[in-house]
Amino acid sequence: MAGTGSGSTPGTPRVLRAMNDRAALDLLLLHGPLSRTRIGKLTGLSKPTASQLLARLEAAGLVLVTGTSEGRPGPSAQLYAVNPAAAFAAGLDVTPERILAAVADITGRTVGEHEVPTPGRRSGHTVVRQVTDALDGAVKAAGLAQDDVHRLVIGTPGAFDPGTGRLRYASHLPGWHSPTLLDELAAALPMPVEYENDVNLVAIAEQRLGAAQGHDDFVLLWNEGGLGAALVLGGRLHRGWTGGAGEVGFLPVPGAPLVRQVSKAGSGGFQELAGSQVIPRLARELGIEDVPEGPYAEVAAALVARAADSGPGSGAHRRLLETYATGLATGLASLISVLDPELVVLSGSALTSGGEPLRGLVEAELAELAASRPRLVVGDVTEHPVLRGALERALATTRDEVFDTSR
Repeated sequence: MAGTGSGSTPGTPRVLRAMNDRAALDLLLLHGPLSRTRIGKLTGLSKPTASQLLARLEAAGLVLVTGTSEGRPGPSAQLYAVNPAAAFAAGLDVTPERILAAVADITGRTVGEHEVPTPGRRSGHTVVRQVTDALDGAVKAAGLAQDDVHRLVIGTPGAFDPGTGRLRYASHLPGWHSPTLLDELAAALPMPVEYENDVNLVAIAEQRLGAAQGHDDFVLLWNEGGLGAALVLGGRLHRGWTGGAGEVGFLPVPGAPLVRQVSKAGSGGFQELAGSQVIPRLARELGIEDVPEGPYAEVAAALVARAADSGPGSGAHRRLLETYATGLATGLASLISVLDPELVVLSGSALTSGGEPLRGLVEAELAELAASRPRLVVGDVTEHPVLRGALERALATTRDEVFDTSR
């Protein structure tokens, strides 16, 4: 017994120091530069212990002195911050039209971005070439090299089947369905790579930075290039057995034709009822003549924004918003009935462009269609939300590894 106890004792101070170090680093990430005294108060550590902690973190290259508070002299007035160059992480947002890449420092600040178009199916550019070109551009824009990037997270439509490694639910993404693709990317990239569904990454961004902060049970409904959902249950993303949880575009709903063999057809009931591609057609059917041209996601966002600005009793534009809200609520009612979430977040340009008018109409419809009453909000992360979620996912793992001072 004595041997067992003595064997575990030496590790205890190291573990406690590592816990205190991580607590201080998280406070610096949350609050920005802090003095030794303030860090001591927030962590409950004595001044000598806080001083030792900061000296240790400074020696490890994890924090640096950024100045003094209110110009007061003396060591206690020095301000400490997380060293932005302690590590870097990268994210990629992949769509059928382009790949957008970004690099962020350990504090979460984006330091480099680059976009490359997605070539057509007949192009000689492979997916591996597209990914490396996008990442190279972002890394160079940040003044770094690929070896400086600690981790990369790639967001795509659909999901990679954990059993086969093949991309599913995204037939519209050319070149990404090879059974050897993940191995090829792993061989071409010097850092660890993770893959995540694009809508799941939006949910991560909203949970870390936006409207879902503090919520462990919520549904995020996404409508942009396609209609999808992310499900966060008990604080964790629910991906399903094959990664297909949240592919609600295939969901059979009243008011839309029943589509059989949906994986081959590429869409299903809910997508046909309320997806962004139906909004221009619906606008024309309602007699709206000045329907703009362009990609249907952009056209849908413009039409929804115009309809939201029109106000009650404004004719065809108001009817467009009301019809769209009914379609959205029809599918959401099924999700709410099964999952009973605390919160529903509306995200994607075809939803966020509707703002409060659209949110209010959907909420009113849900009051009649769903038994439970989750809070309904519009997403806050509207600038490249998939990319932001990829960076947040990559940064979370990177911080866990880089901030671990127990090793």
